[in-house]
Amino acid sequence: MIDKPIKATPTDLILLLGIGAVGAWLLYQALVTADYHWNWQAIPQYLLRFDKTSDQWVPGLIFQGLLVTLRLSFWATALALIMGVVMGLFRTSCSLYRRMIGSGYVALIRNIPVLVWIFIFYYFIGDRLLPAVSIGPATMGENTAVGGLLRFVAGEPSRAPAFVSGVLALAIYEGAYITEIIRAGIQSIDRGQWEASAGLGFSRGQQLRYIILPQAFRRVLPPLAGQFISTIKDSAIVSVISIQELTFQGTELMAATFLTFEVWLTILVIYFIVCLACGLLVERFEKRFQQNPQRVS
Repeated sequence: MIDKPIKATPTDLILLLGIGAVGAWLLYQALVTADYHWNWQAIPQYLLRFDKTSDQWVPGLIFQGLLVTLRLSFWATALALIMGVVMGLFRTSCSLYRRMIGSGYVALIRNIPVLVWIFIFYYFIGDRLLPAVSIGPATMGENTAVGGLLRFVAGEPSRAPAFVSGVLALAIYEGAYITEIIRAGIQSIDRGQWEASAGLGFSRGQQLRYIILPQAFRRVLPPLAGQFISTIKDSAIVSVISIQELTFQGTELMAATFLTFEVWLTILVIYFIVCLACGLLVERFEKRFQQNPQRVS
């Protein structure tokens, strides 16, 4: 299919001029009218700084927060994808019991505000669950395979309980939305595909593996990408349980330096760049699948 060139209409130009005028007015208000002393030269040291003790460049507070955000988002998305696929299969199962489990999970999680869910999980679930399975600074400090795995996932031992709670809480919350994406992708496949594969003697598991899921994957890739980007942005909410991700570091830095606008504008740009890069990467991935559909079969 050949993409048609997009032509700008007079309405588009008027809207563009209007947006530009509003942007110029806001910039004028911020730089000229507002009684605020801008100090952008102080920001680079919080991104990357030179440590004289180790004689090398090390991440600043904001960059450290970004690394925690990326680690948190990656593990939360990985777990949410597993949960979403399992519950999505439950939602489309022939078993009434499995459909009830999947529907109950989605109905429960999607109707709880994310902030309330984070507090509930951290104080009433994570606070009891993690000690029961021996996840904490002492376990991570041990020279064992479990301790090494926990250090790889959560980073510093002292922050393990809060980090693991944040990952699990985000994964369960985002998994409910991924469940509906997977369910919709499976149900979007024409009924004839099921009937034809059943006529060839395929079991339901073989139908899903060889016929249904490869086609559904191509259809759910864009909303899954959007959900991953949403997870990156939603990860800011776990700052309320003292996980030192990007938003938490921004709050602490703003309180210490009073560089309110500089700090938050920097964090805004970082979130924008990360989310935009993820969106462009998935868009390229999707185009490759469209050009080579056999890759998913």
